[in-house]
Amino acid sequence: MTRPIRVGLMVPGSNTTMEGEMRALLPPGSAITRIGIPAGAAQAAVVALAAQHFSPSTQDLLVYGCTAAGFAAGPAGDAALAAALAEATGLRVVTTARAMVLGLQRIGAKNIAVVTPYSDAVNAQLAAFLADGGIGVTRMESLRAPDVAALCAIRAPEVEALARATMAPDCDALFIGCTQLPTHDFLAGLAHDVGRPVLSSISATADQAVLALS
Repeated sequence: MTRPIRVGLMVPGSNTTMEGEMRALLPPGSAITRIGIPAGAAQAAVVALAAQHFSPSTQDLLVYGCTAAGFAAGPAGDAALAAALAEATGLRVVTTARAMVLGLQRIGAKNIAVVTPYSDAVNAQLAAFLADGGIGVTRMESLRAPDVAALCAIRAPEVEALARATMAPDCDALFIGCTQLPTHDFLAGLAHDVGRPVLSSISATADQAVLALS
């Protein structure tokens, strides 16, 4: 698809990365309307917020852009949220957690390297979500941001350095999780250097948004 699309984007209120990187990845002329999700918001509040701001008259698609909240709910929980958002807004819905799995499945990835900013407990939930989609995690490393302020302070060179150190020949793809992590500037170069596909939460979401409307 090359025509512009109108995206309603829901991300944690603290997220400063996803909107800009999505704009760079979507077809030229695409529009993004960003709504920040308050910290600790329950699913009902998220759905109500979406219904208040998004509709088919102003958007083509709704993106729920929080990786961890999606995979922490498990495949069934993530699917239930997507269904509730679709019913409330009348829009097609892409969640980053599901886009992650679909993107890796699309390239045939079976054993991957993963880089995140999460704790070990959250990383275990991510691995379980991927395993449900038939994707094994061979190597996983984390920047282990202790709080939101530390997460938002992470810069692209830190992410790239850890990604390069984590990727190895026994992995058929690399995935960088979390829509706050900046990755756009180095993804293509990293993929070229390691000779394997490299996806991020944001790149997988942008790809799935375009595919969903094709």
